[in-house]
Amino acid sequence: MTLLAIDFGTIGIKAVQLILSLGILVVLHEFGHFLPAKIFKCRIEKFFLFFDPWFALVKKKIGDTVYGIGWLPLGGYVKISGMIDESMDKEQMSQPAQPWEFRSKPAWQRLIIMVGGVTVNVILGFFIFSMILWKWGEEYLPAKNVKYGIYVDSLGKRMGLQDGDKILGVNGKPADNFYKISTDMILNEARTVDIERNGQAMSLPVPAGTISTIIRRKGDPVAYPRFPAVVDSVNLKIAHFESGYLQRGDQIIGFNGTPITSFYQLADLKRAFKNQSVTLSVLRGADTVQVRAKTDDDASIGFFNVPEEKYLDYTQKNYTFLESLPAGVKKGWNTLVMNVTNLRLIFTSKEVKASESLGSFITIGKMFGSSWDWERFWSMTALLSIILAFMNILPIPALDGGHVLFTLYEMISGRKPSDKFMEYAQMGGMVLLLALMVYAMGLDISRLFHK
Repeated sequence: MTLLAIDFGTIGIKAVQLILSLGILVVLHEFGHFLPAKIFKCRIEKFFLFFDPWFALVKKKIGDTVYGIGWLPLGGYVKISGMIDESMDKEQMSQPAQPWEFRSKPAWQRLIIMVGGVTVNVILGFFIFSMILWKWGEEYLPAKNVKYGIYVDSLGKRMGLQDGDKILGVNGKPADNFYKISTDMILNEARTVDIERNGQAMSLPVPAGTISTIIRRKGDPVAYPRFPAVVDSVNLKIAHFESGYLQRGDQIIGFNGTPITSFYQLADLKRAFKNQSVTLSVLRGADTVQVRAKTDDDASIGFFNVPEEKYLDYTQKNYTFLESLPAGVKKGWNTLVMNVTNLRLIFTSKEVKASESLGSFITIGKMFGSSWDWERFWSMTALLSIILAFMNILPIPALDGGHVLFTLYEMISGRKPSDKFMEYAQMGGMVLLLALMVYAMGLDISRLFHK
């Protein structure tokens, strides 16, 4: 990997989307703490978007509170008087408790303040999912509509799949969305894949190591839908024809002498022929012609295929406003369950490894679109809102969940943990979180240079 190979324009677009999304989520999360703290008459010393070690980009004091934007986009915070948090203000904590301080409030009020951020993120995720469904509806490819069967690459072949098979389900459970079969296999720790081959139903055992391979592929499916490789248009800036040419309506039926039955087969074969001359057999009307072309650095021939939606029946489901609300809650809940399952698998599965599943802001940023797409932006924001809620409620000191755990202990036992214990717990939690962040960032940097 070199600097010349990096598309800084695409990276910039993704980075802007990531920062905007995190900005929205962080502000609303912290407002979830801010509002109940105000209601219970706690003094708010700071309300910051992003962290501000040493200096802030913008800050302004209004009343008792300094509002600002920090320069380190790793989160944000609300500093509540009398609360042991990331500021580690030991001097304040050594003074007698004041009525306006967090520590002087009843446990039930402190509990509400601490769960406020998570509550806002959950509600926000549900709401955004609902509005996406109301605005754009839901489009997906039902597995049963992959009428030409599948094309399989090396992973599919190791599983025993063959070109033309139809995938029916995983572990005996019918598959609905074709492009979620890989996710279903991971979450359900697939033991069998149910298929139809030449009109006969059968189950294939999933070989050991398959799940970890799917995770490493970072979203690539275990199989691709088959549909013809037919030219929709030609990009004259890329296409370089040495003899003959391609035109709209041409169907590519051969590549360097290998018969081509689907677009993804062609895409898979030509990856090994970067900057090389290749021969295409083309069906043009009733005639078969030969076209000699030269590929570019990405092995592109310079044409756009007819979209798969022209050959495969996608399902488009639209929602009224009232219908979108429960549907959005259901989608948000399924997202939350998926994240809980992912975390469980890291500790229980032999194939799901932290080194392959964890990622930092680099991994998250890659998930945004390379061009501005509001539907994808809001989908990612809803997903991140649910993830942020889930991660924050984990019972780790320095996270909301750690404070909730200690407060619940106090409410049940009647004994409040000492300030000294809370200080040590906060420091331990911060060290753990920092170590995890550094580890995840290291994994992402390693992946950039070792693809």
